[in-house]
Parts: sequence; C-alpha cells; structure tokens
Amino acid sequence: MDLTKAVLAVLIVANVAFVVGWLLAVRRFGLRGRPQLADVAIGAFTTFLDTLGIGSFAPTTALLKFRGKVADELIPGTLNVGLNAAGFLETLLLIGLVKVQPVLLASMVASAAAGAWLGAGVVSRMPRRAIQLFMGAALLIAAFFFAMTNLGALPAGGAAMGLAGWQFPFAVVVSFVLGALMCIGIGNYAPLMILLSLLGMAPIAAYPIMMASDGLLQPAASLGFFRSGRFSHVASLGLTAGSFVGVSLAFSILKFVLEKPDGVKMIRWLVTAVVVYSAVAMLRSARRERAAARAAAVVSH
Repeated sequence: MDLTKAVLAVLIVANVAFVVGWLLAVRRFGLRGRPQLADVAIGAFTTFLDTLGIGSFAPTTALLKFRGKVADELIPGTLNVGLNAAGFLETLLLIGLVKVQPVLLASMVASAAAGAWLGAGVVSRMPRRAIQLFMGAALLIAAFFFAMTNLGALPAGGAAMGLAGWQFPFAVVVSFVLGALMCIGIGNYAPLMILLSLLGMAPIAAYPIMMASDGLLQPAASLGFFRSGRFSHVASLGLTAGSFVGVSLAFSILKFVLEKPDGVKMIRWLVTAVVVYSAVAMLRSARRERAAARAAAVVSH
C-alpha cells in the first residue's frame, strides 16, 4: 500500500471514530435538536469557499457570531465538529489530483493531527474570555492573510512537489503547530501555502496537504471536544448537512473558477470585510466579559 492510500485508510478510520464519538457525546450530554436552515446555509456557503482554497473557519466563525445562536466558547468545537464532513469530502475528491511527495504528505498530516489532539484538550479547558480573545486575534490573522493574498504580497513559490534536508522536518514541526492552532479557529490554508511556497514548493502542491491535514486533524480535535461537550450539537448538524452541498457545488465548478481568479479575489475581499467586523465584535465581547467580571468582584467585596 502506498502512503497516499495509507493516508486515506487512516482518514476513513478516523472518521468512523468521529461518528462513534459524536454518538457517545449525544448520549452522555443528552444532546438534542434538529439542524436549522440558517446553519445549513452557513455550512454550504463556507465549505464552498473552503473547496476553492479560501478557507472555512474564519467565515464560519464570523457568520456564527453574527447569528448569535452559538455561545462564543462553543465556537471552536462547533467549527471542528461541524466542518469535519467537508474536510473528509475534500480529501477524497482532491488528494489524487495533485501528485505531491507521499512521505511529506503523510508526515505533515500526522503531525497536524497530533497538534489538533493536543490543542483540543487545551481549548476545552479555556475560559470563555480567553477563547474570545484568541478567536478575535485568529480572525484578524485570517483577514490579514486574505488581504495579502489578494494584493499578491505572498511568496510565489517554486516548482518542487516535495522537500528534502532540513526543510522536511521543519515543515512537519510547523504543521504540528498549525494543527494545534486550528482548535482556536486559525485556519491552516494560508499559513501552509506560505510555508511551502517559502520552502520552494509549487503552490498547487499545498492543496492535497491542506485538504488531507484538515481531513484528519478535525476528527482528531473533535474527539477532544466530544469528551468535554464544548460544541453546539444543533449548529454542528447544520454545518455538516450544508457541507455536502457546498463541497459538491464547488468541486463541480472548480476548474472554471480557477480559470477566473478575479471571481475568487472578489469573494475573498468580501470575506475579509466580514471577518474583520466579526473579529472586532469578538474582541468587544471579551472586553465586556472583563468589565462584568470586575463589576462582580467589586460587588462581592
């Protein structure tokens, strides 16, 4: 069995564990509810963007914040659980389209999953205000990457489809860190694209690595959120249902869209504006949490 097939086999096993973990969480925490149309629409829209390489974590966070139906501290878990189906589908559809170095693909995917496992445990214990601060910062970072991409300020990259020497372990270590950061809402698409381009790889080589990393790290992170119950069951169901629509639609027109980069650029500018607004709203929420905590402390004394 070659390494690419091995990655797919591990991906399938991880997603079986994901489904079992979700069912156990439903029983343990008594979770109920049906997916709501608004969450399905959000899932369809943001996974459509994800399949085009724009990313889904930042815009999904922004739209969930706008909707106000998911508590801020539940958003990281909801992102990983609800958008897992999209990562699985994208990996199945896209991993075979670009022939990247198999051992690099397997190593970076494994390290990202390990980082996500560690990160989920940390985020599940973080207080509400800390999550608001981290996610506000994460959204601003995402907006920065979106803007730099549109302005053509990111490295152009080379033509290599793999890495050797010190570059190989360096990329694997960074992938571990990015996997951990995914748990607080920092998507790995733009950072991975920049990393691999700086190391001389072709930008297109980042796609199978990005997709496969998400496909494995999200179920790994979700298992941590299932144990703590810190995710919105109803919103996650809606995002999952929408993922099948968004990914299928984007994949059907992917070739046409990639031939019209101006269309993707316009969408990315719109997403950037929404994400910046949401980042400010998240940071303002953190500020209000701090003020409320101080007021409560004064009253108690």
